[in-house]
Amino acid sequence: MSERERADLTMAMVHSGETVDLSAIEGVKVDKHSTGGVGDTTTLVLAPLVASLGVPVAKMSGRGLGHTGGTIDKLESISGFHTDIGKEEFVRLVNRHRIAVIGQTGNLTPADKMLYALRDVTATVESIPLIASSIMSKKIAAGADAIVLDVKTGAGAFMKTAAEAEALARAMVGIGNKLGRKTMAVISDMSQPLGFAIGNALEVREAIETLQGRGPKDLVELCLALGSQMVYLAGKAASLEEAEAKLKEALAAGKALEKFKTFVANQGGDPAVADDPDRLPQAAYRIEVPAREDGVVAAMAADDIGHAAMLLGAGRATKESQIDLAVGLVLNKKVGDPVRAGESLVTIHANREAVDEVKDKLYASIRIAGQAEAPALIRGIVTE
Repeated sequence: MSERERADLTMAMVHSGETVDLSAIEGVKVDKHSTGGVGDTTTLVLAPLVASLGVPVAKMSGRGLGHTGGTIDKLESISGFHTDIGKEEFVRLVNRHRIAVIGQTGNLTPADKMLYALRDVTATVESIPLIASSIMSKKIAAGADAIVLDVKTGAGAFMKTAAEAEALARAMVGIGNKLGRKTMAVISDMSQPLGFAIGNALEVREAIETLQGRGPKDLVELCLALGSQMVYLAGKAASLEEAEAKLKEALAAGKALEKFKTFVANQGGDPAVADDPDRLPQAAYRIEVPAREDGVVAAMAADDIGHAAMLLGAGRATKESQIDLAVGLVLNKKVGDPVRAGESLVTIHANREAVDEVKDKLYASIRIAGQAEAPALIRGIVTE
């Protein structure tokens, strides 16, 4: 498809159902979308971090299907937290505090759902123009003024190669800018899980640690890359470099953590988790997965590790599946790290003692070799 055809298809899908009017919210509303991944905790960090600089974060999120829950499932790990707030309250909270999260409305882009079912039976699921217009139609229907995209590449991503990821990123950025929404993208590595935690309450804990200034290096790097695009597009910085400097300052000064507490309290949650993450749900058992040999971690198949977390109950195999918010995995090693036989590769957080199938899946997913280097996290930036 030409760029014009992609844009026209996108708007046809937007107009097939409801659209969300966020005009009552002051400022440039910047939405962020990730094409998925394992241990993708970015929204939990980004929303309060960006809001702490005065950028309105009016987030509509869904429940997850796959490795772990979605953003709403993760936030519901916090006692009392809820997203069933009316539109007027949603607008009030964003205008006053710059941040709120609600569930997605039921009738956004119904044509997209029908087209997706058709793509499934016509071998066009992987068509880049159709993927791009599908994603962008939902973001535009949800009322965003500007859009930041995190396009994943690697074993744990839908786009397996960097070239495919760049083609998708350029297609989506082209659609957004053609339709008057300032749009940028980051292409990021998903050959191994992001951060260390995979699981709902475990990822909330990791997000809190990141807001406290002691998060995993890769998660912090990605949040700064995406956040600087959001702050720049919202007009709160004159360049991406200035935006990143402001974000680092907000993290170091504790402003982002304070914004997280306010956000949680506003939606009925217990803000004390920000100072005491042990208040989050915890699994009954912690089981170590020891390395069988000395060497260096050479590969961690992100999708298979995500599936191991789902076997514990951290995610949904079907929409009807029940999630166990406490369970999941915490990686103790990443690609490029040296390891000795007997040292723990992963800690399994489980509510049952028998986890042999999970251990087997993890051993099959992690390769140890004589030497290896950590992959670069940011593979590219697309700004036009």
